[in-house]
Amino acid sequence: MAAIKSFFRFLEYRQPAALDQVRRVLAIPFKKTDTRLVPYLLREELQALLDAPDPTTRDGIRDRAMLHMAVCAGLRVSELTGLKIGDIDMSSMSIRVVGKGRRERALPLWKPAATALRAWLAIRGKVATPEVFVSARGEPLSRWGFAYLLKQHAAVAARRQQGLAKKRVSPHVLRHTCAMIILQATQDIRKVSLWLGHATLTTTEVYTRGDPTEKLEAMEEIVPPHLRRGTFQPTDKLIALLKSTS
Repeated sequence: MAAIKSFFRFLEYRQPAALDQVRRVLAIPFKKTDTRLVPYLLREELQALLDAPDPTTRDGIRDRAMLHMAVCAGLRVSELTGLKIGDIDMSSMSIRVVGKGRRERALPLWKPAATALRAWLAIRGKVATPEVFVSARGEPLSRWGFAYLLKQHAAVAARRQQGLAKKRVSPHVLRHTCAMIILQATQDIRKVSLWLGHATLTTTEVYTRGDPTEKLEAMEEIVPPHLRRGTFQPTDKLIALLKSTS
């Protein structure tokens, strides 16, 4: 339906004779679908996932840095796997991210993420590819490779946090988790939008529906109507009935 409407909007200015038909097509409503809450990880679940990689191995140090970067910066999987050495500013420990529509944004790193990234860069070695995260053969990791590693670490973390076993932990869930952390910390949807690189606030508003803290704050400010008090006085017939059945 979206493709058809886009095509008819194209025809609207090029075929005036078909304007009536074009308007009838554009007036067709979209099918209503369920709008679900965005899935994200709770703080304990997130910590268990970040602790899953083994920091005594090369792959573990790499995976730990990738997970921290994905959550800290709220990166899309393509932004994470496409991150290059030249995009990292070691002096300020910030990164430059090129997102959708070639929109660039600069993001500071949380201290744990910066520490994890430094540890990985120290053992990454000299490889031909400019991507930050590479395999043992020096080849850049693909988005499917990261999704596979994430699935493995989520299974390990689920042994410590049973709630993870019931959740589908995908790369985009890490991005949602970052958004919820920022929203709960700042209570400012505009900062979430800037952090994630959204083009409009409309895309970011979905996180306000999934955050219960704003609703709780609203409840504290609301003065609800009074409840009429009263004491229930059962009739004698009811008491007699209850005694007869006891």
